[in-house]
Amino acid sequence: MKKSTLILILFILAKFVLQYTLISPEYELHRDEYLHIDQGNHLAWGYLSVPPVNSWIAWVIIMLGGSVFWVKFFPALFGALTILMVWKIIEVLKGSLYAQILASTGILFSVLLRLNMLFQPTSLEVLCWTMIYYSLIRYFNEKKIAWLYIGAVIFGLGMLNKYNIVFLPLGLIPALLLTRQRNIFLRPHLYGAAAIAFIIFLPNLLWQYNNGFPVIHHMKELSERQLININRLDFMKSQILFFVGVIFVIIAGFYALVFYKPFEKFRFLFLGYIFTIALFLFFQAKDYYAIGLYPVYIAFGSVYLSHLFEKRKKILQPVSILIPVLLFLPLYSVAFPNKSPQYILNHQEKYKKLGLLRWEDGKDHSLPQDFADMQGWKELAQKVDKEFSKFPYSENTLVLCDNYGQAGAINYYSVKGIKAVSFNADYINWFDLSEKYVNLIRVKEYSEDKEDELEETGAFFENSKIVDSITNAFAREKGTRIFSFAKANIDIKKRIQEEINEQKNRD
Repeated sequence: MKKSTLILILFILAKFVLQYTLISPEYELHRDEYLHIDQGNHLAWGYLSVPPVNSWIAWVIIMLGGSVFWVKFFPALFGALTILMVWKIIEVLKGSLYAQILASTGILFSVLLRLNMLFQPTSLEVLCWTMIYYSLIRYFNEKKIAWLYIGAVIFGLGMLNKYNIVFLPLGLIPALLLTRQRNIFLRPHLYGAAAIAFIIFLPNLLWQYNNGFPVIHHMKELSERQLININRLDFMKSQILFFVGVIFVIIAGFYALVFYKPFEKFRFLFLGYIFTIALFLFFQAKDYYAIGLYPVYIAFGSVYLSHLFEKRKKILQPVSILIPVLLFLPLYSVAFPNKSPQYILNHQEKYKKLGLLRWEDGKDHSLPQDFADMQGWKELAQKVDKEFSKFPYSENTLVLCDNYGQAGAINYYSVKGIKAVSFNADYINWFDLSEKYVNLIRVKEYSEDKEDELEETGAFFENSKIVDSITNAFAREKGTRIFSFAKANIDIKKRIQEEINEQKNRD
């Protein structure tokens, strides 16, 4: 086995080991992961907030048993493949083993460790960005038409994974027009490749059309509730922090793409970065949308620095590799859920200084918000299971939740085969209206007006009571109550359909 191959394998193994050890056993899955896993039980060509590829992966996870190991395996795999693709880009650029080690170290000890912790479409999106750049580099380096079609297939699948990838061509088109590589637009195969990408994406486009383009509503809601609050200066600060250990490599990559003669034919990639970042800033995009941009520039920067450091490689090369590792070490103990909630509670000041305890409500809490979103779910499922088992006919009992995290967690952990639903997110489309519901278990977020639920909903049932709540002090869902309503005196199915119609009309 070649030395370079062995080192690459070690990097990939290190990636998997890190991803599995960065989450302490005290933490459960994140609320978003439960929704994405449940999508694998409801395969379709689209969903309210995401395209379908992630649901296909979720289906595979479910077929493999649905354990936490497999939930975490795929984002870790996509992170490892991103390292592999950067390694291959450096090979195409005829970079040295040092360049490959530097780039791989920088990507290993970066924001991708955080990104690849969760089962979401973002990990695959970063890989798709990197693979498309790889295909373009191969095309302009070898002039082989096949790479245009390979890039188009990846882009089509990328669009079926996360719509954000559309910013990649939007940034590259003006960049190519401003460089000598503009003659690509005279190649008929470019449009043939574009047609293939469109055909791959077409099923989701048709799904959007048949469902009234929910992506437009989702983007409008995102813009009004979240993107409008995006600070553009904070966005740019995050771009530095994402790969802070190799920011000098990225800057070197930018410089090389502009001034280094061997990279002249790839100059469009520098302009592509400028245009893409400008688009993100214009639309007030979330900072992590741009993460997929950086692996390719780390590759170029590593190759350039390997040439620059050639005369003093005994000193500069090991030091440059050590920098991302040293900058990662202070983050290891605070940026990841690898410390128990009790440990964090006992070391509040360390987390508070970094602003990690500040939630979106503007207040400091005992855990970082993402960590709190990984607490209390098993407890909820167990308590709902306990109440569910008291009803003699389970098919006549509806479990209705306030949000997708509650519904997804109950469905994931339940040993009673519960299929909880909600009027939130995709669950609004997953009600089974073929059943005649008589009983209702209502999971409701904490409210000071807790008695209102008993009065309002209880009026339609013979028996109603609060049976339990989430007591985990560290859970974001702490205080979430479980209500039990038995023997309805109304047609529950009819009321559900009316609520669904009303909700969709509002949307």
